[in-house]
This record gives sequence, C-alpha cells and structure tokens, in this order.
Amino acid sequence: MSLNSLASIENWPVPTAAAGVVRADGTVAGTHGPTGHRFPLASVTKPLAAYAVLVAYEEGAVELDEPAGPPGATVRHLLAHTSGLAFDEHRVTAPPGARRLYSNAGFEQLGDHVAKATDIPFGEYARQAVLEPLGMTATVLHGSPAKDGVSTVEDLLRFAAELQAPRLLDPRTVAGAMTVQYPGTKGVLPGYGHQNPNDWGLGFEIRDAKSPHWTGTSSSPRTFGHFGQSGTFLWTDPDAGAACVALTDRAFGPWAIEAWPVFTDGVLAELRGV
Repeated sequence: MSLNSLASIENWPVPTAAAGVVRADGTVAGTHGPTGHRFPLASVTKPLAAYAVLVAYEEGAVELDEPAGPPGATVRHLLAHTSGLAFDEHRVTAPPGARRLYSNAGFEQLGDHVAKATDIPFGEYARQAVLEPLGMTATVLHGSPAKDGVSTVEDLLRFAAELQAPRLLDPRTVAGAMTVQYPGTKGVLPGYGHQNPNDWGLGFEIRDAKSPHWTGTSSSPRTFGHFGQSGTFLWTDPDAGAACVALTDRAFGPWAIEAWPVFTDGVLAELRGV
C-alpha cells in the first residue's frame, strides 16, 4: 500500500526531499522520493545517539543517574536537556534540573562520557550498538553526536520501526525514554519559542500540548521525535501506530514551519482512513 499524502513533499520549496511511513508492526506503509539518498540529519542525529546511550545503559557501561557533564549533572540530565549547559558552548548557564536548555554541548559531553566508559569512540559504539544491528548501512554518526549524522529515509524507517517495537532494548527502557523527564520544566523549543512546559524524554522531544509545534494539529500528545535544522524530522505517534520520516536538503525555516504540520495532518488522516 502507498500513502498518497506523502506525494505532497513534491510541493515543498526544497531541492531534494524524501519521506516514508512505517507502521508499528514494521511494515512500510509508503514512501516517496529518493529514499536511498543520504542527507545530513542535523539534530535528528540526537535520537540515534540517545539510543546508543540507552544501549550502553542496558549493557551496564553507564547509569542514567551517575555524574556526567557539569558539576551536579547526570547522564539523565544531559539526555533530557536539563544539565544547565548552553546551546552550543561547554558553558554552564543554569543549575542542573532548573530549566530545559536545549544543548548540543550536552550531547557532545554524553558522547565523550560513553566513549570513556566503553573505551570505544562514540561513533563506532553507535555503529556497533544501533546502526549495524538494525541494518542501517548508509548511516554514519561522525563528529558531534548532537548534529553530524548522515542517513537515508530507508535507514531511518528501520530505526523508527525499532522505536515502536524494540529489539535492541527492553521495551521498558524505551517507554521510559518517551516519558517526560523533570515534568513542568520550562524552556525554549528551537525555532518555536518559549514553551511552558517544554516536555522532553531521554533524547526525544515529546509533543504533549505544545503550540506552535512542528508536528500536526492532529498529532497525539504522546507523539515523540526530533527535527533538525537541515530540514529533517522523525516523529512516532503511538496513537496512530505509525512513524514518519522526512529528509530534505534545505535548512529549516518558515517554509518548514508552514509545510510540516499540514503534511503530518495529511499523513495521519490517510492512516486513519479519514
């Protein structure tokens, strides 16, 4: 079966775009565009990195509540963007747990922490722990674990299937990662302004009642995922029983703010048979 709604990416003002949807049972509901084309992920790298950290946790290499990052912070704080580190600087701007300060620097410290704990460079650890077992052969996590990944729609659909029916992790670990960490924490959602609360799980943003938002108006509050400044996103909507990936090669901006929610609402409507 194919989803006609995916074809609307043809109307996006981008040079190249590809998209796909995978159901909770692992079947691909539809794809559109060059799904084997490798795109820079920007911050869609973070969910992949977070999953690798959770594998390290299950293997006993790290604990979620052990010290990591700035003084007083833990692995959990870093994953949930509450370590107090600045956005792109390894500089503390708030006490751990006080605010949701979205931080690339925090994910870079996570990568360093796991690399030291496992004695394996983080990109290689992620390859062995996540990418290789899922058959994500076109995906590379190099450089910053916050933003330097490269992947394809085909590969990310494999990852999105894993998120819905975990094989690499205990489902309870994944459920915990999609549960709000430090409830009630305020913060800025990049590109969308101040959100109160600004809910996140462990490496995954949780939609809840955020407005404005990059997912659809019909997306369930339980929807989780991530978008990237390279014009990329991945969301999973447990109520819809499906996940969607869209990758482009145009930087995030007003075009995406306008196009993405309409696209997602169209996909969800078709999935629900509306």
